[in-house]
Amino acid sequence: MKLKSLTIAIALAATSASTFAAEQEGFYIGAFGDYYDASWKNMREQAGLDVNESTGWGAELGYRFNDYWSARLEYADLSFDAHDKVLNNNNDIDGERYGIDALYHFGGGPFYGLLGLKDIDVVDDNTFVNAGVGYRHFVTDNFFVNAETSVYQGLDKGYTDVGAKLGINYFFGQNTAPAAAVEPAPEPETTPEPVALIDSDNDGIPDVNDKCANTPMTDAVGSDGCTLYEDTEVTVSLLVTFPNNDSSVSKQYLDDINQVASFLKEHPDTTVLLEGHTSSVGKASYNKWLSKKRADAVAKKLIADGIAEDRITTAGLGEERLKNEANTAQAHAENRRVEALVKSIERVKVQR
Repeated sequence: MKLKSLTIAIALAATSASTFAAEQEGFYIGAFGDYYDASWKNMREQAGLDVNESTGWGAELGYRFNDYWSARLEYADLSFDAHDKVLNNNNDIDGERYGIDALYHFGGGPFYGLLGLKDIDVVDDNTFVNAGVGYRHFVTDNFFVNAETSVYQGLDKGYTDVGAKLGINYFFGQNTAPAAAVEPAPEPETTPEPVALIDSDNDGIPDVNDKCANTPMTDAVGSDGCTLYEDTEVTVSLLVTFPNNDSSVSKQYLDDINQVASFLKEHPDTTVLLEGHTSSVGKASYNKWLSKKRADAVAKKLIADGIAEDRITTAGLGEERLKNEANTAQAHAENRRVEALVKSIERVKVQR
């Protein structure tokens, strides 16, 4: 009864929970622990034999076709508790289960429903259809754990059973998009030094007209021999990408965030707008929330670097501004990001 209640609870959660982008295709293998509640009374093949619950282990091989569909083959080694009412004793009976399942991933996310066909060999062969729900969680890009429960309906003898699995799996062929290369800043152009008849500081202005002696050789000067200044726009940009359904900031971006913090400290009149984005897979409302959470996570890093909170604005744009509109794992990875561009005006020396 408790396991049947758990089945109903997980089914309700699967239909009501927010979805998460899967963004994966390919093969996976896994191993699992298995519980099966048989409750078979007075089996005809062995009079007076009751077969009860089983615990065991198993292995499975699956393939993820797209964000929504996958299929798998499974094998389970079972050990049932049995009671022989004729001999009045309890013993264990070994069994095996073979089968195939089709899985539908709700909204392309971690919750899924399943429908399958199974052959269970205990005392004799019995064929079942099973239906259930489950949940999987990626621990890394390749490893994920899953938990599920199913109802089994016998086709041969009309048994109605329940079972549960808890497993760990390895996914092959995970693709991640490389970080965008940062183009080096162009070298400043230099102005040829003019030839002067008498020019003690070699700034191109004859001493007779030079009001600023000994100006640095690298400075451009006006007709009075004094250093020229100009207002120049200076910028710093930031790009932080995120794994699927994740808002934690990877350590690889801490130096880039520190660079933005240093720029903000050097230009105290500037502010920064952090724009969070997601891929297009999943519900738009959830993606909106997740993108804001990603922007807030980067903001916390800037605050920890000493930037006042009132100088930082965060925005969650969800899937509204996709960098790559293709429906591929690489495109989805490019779209899971936080971007910022900070500008300021500096009065800088004009170089020769």
